[in-house]
Amino acid sequence: QVQLVESGGGLAQAGGSLRLSCAAYGRTFSKYALGWFRQPPGKEREFVAAMSRSGDSTDYPDSGKGRFTISRDNAKVTVYLQMNSLKPEDTAVYYCAAQCGDAVQLVSQLYDYWGQGTQVTVSS
Repeated sequence: QVQLVESGGGLAQAGGSLRLSCAAYGRTFSKYALGWFRQPPGKEREFVAAMSRSGDSTDYPDSGKGRFTISRDNAKVTVYLQMNSLKPEDTAVYYCAAQCGDAVQLVSQLYDYWGQGTQVTVSS
């Protein structure tokens, strides 16, 4: 069992930056591939970023490429999402997730553990 706790959400202006953190508690953090997803108001959950277990591979949707960066610190058992050049359409509840596997995983249904979410609101 892995418990994930997100933090770092809040209000930002368009063009600004936020860094989300997700601390993991429980089983060995380094055994998991990690991801970030978001759910905008009235919409379905969507993929934001993913990283392989080793940290060597990452993936992003076109909407986030060049703006979002996922990283992990196994010593601090934390995964981060750096978000730059924020846009109002980035407004959503952001979730981190962990999957017991090696490869980058883009499909939310294949993740094993989820955080409770943190709200990000971007004003224009």
